[in-house]
Amino acid sequence: MDRLNGQDVPLDKLSDIEALKTPSGKLIRPININHYATKKSAAQSMLDVALLMANSSQMKTVLYVGPQYRFYIPLIVLLSLSIALQVIVGLLLVFIVKYDLNDKRKHAKLNMMNNAATVFVFFTVLINIFITALGFEGHAVRSAAQVVAIQEPKLLPLPLDVNMTGVL
Repeated sequence: MDRLNGQDVPLDKLSDIEALKTPSGKLIRPININHYATKKSAAQSMLDVALLMANSSQMKTVLYVGPQYRFYIPLIVLLSLSIALQVIVGLLLVFIVKYDLNDKRKHAKLNMMNNAATVFVFFTVLINIFITALGFEGHAVRSAAQVVAIQEPKLLPLPLDVNMTGVL
């Protein structure tokens, strides 16, 4: 139920012409469910792309460091699983946007796909928590090549007669 002019009005009656105006004359437009779902899916896809880029960068770093890192295998497995789940969620979102939400015959299928995407996102977040815990915070990343030490140049003290401060 919704309140309009101090009276309870069933929500399905809000599409009537009289129900679309407030006492002050302001027009109330009903929400377009397809538009809302499309914007929600687009925002979720952008976040998915950002996480995919971060995981790809982490994978590159792990592969660069190589097997000498103590969490090499767990990170490779977790990052691969996270990337795979993100691809699945992205594909689900593409299919969800494709269907018309106003078609009642598609509601069960869309609901199942939306629930699956939510579960996959939950597991992706959980996996990324473990990835962060096993990450490279505070660890030096070294290349496989030999580290070459560069010595600082030795500076000789200035002779006293060149000292311009006037203090000996």
